[in-house]
Amino acid sequence: MATIVVKQIGSPIRRPAKQRETLIGLGLNKMHRERELEDTPSVRGMVNSIPHLVKIIEEKA
Repeated sequence: MATIVVKQIGSPIRRPAKQRETLIGLGLNKMHRERELEDTPSVRGMVNSIPHLVKIIEEKA
């Protein structure tokens, strides 16, 4: 299964609750943490909804 490595680059302080919940849903809650997640449409949608807070570091096949 293809995976992506996502890194949190922005703080959730003073952001809407929905954006904070999206970060927690991705398994990120502190700055500069990285997670390796399955490359599914739902994960891509979550990442695309908060591009100012997360960054895709690597895509593995």
